[in-house]
Amino acid sequence: MTTTGIDHQTEPVKNKLLELLDDVLSHDGFGDIHVEVKILKRKQKEVIIHCGKQYRFVVNAPA
Repeated sequence: MTTTGIDHQTEPVKNKLLELLDDVLSHDGFGDIHVEVKILKRKQKEVIIHCGKQYRFVVNAPA
């Protein structure tokens, strides 16, 4: 997976998603991760990661 040309504001989202994936894989039971992306005004997107809790991020939409 390459991240060429992607806004660096997305790094916290990707890091949290990978951290949650590691947690789910190391858990000895069932796990679920759900990702929502909503379009906001001003060329931004809201990314919501559901994994027991909700983690919300607002990032700039790619040009």
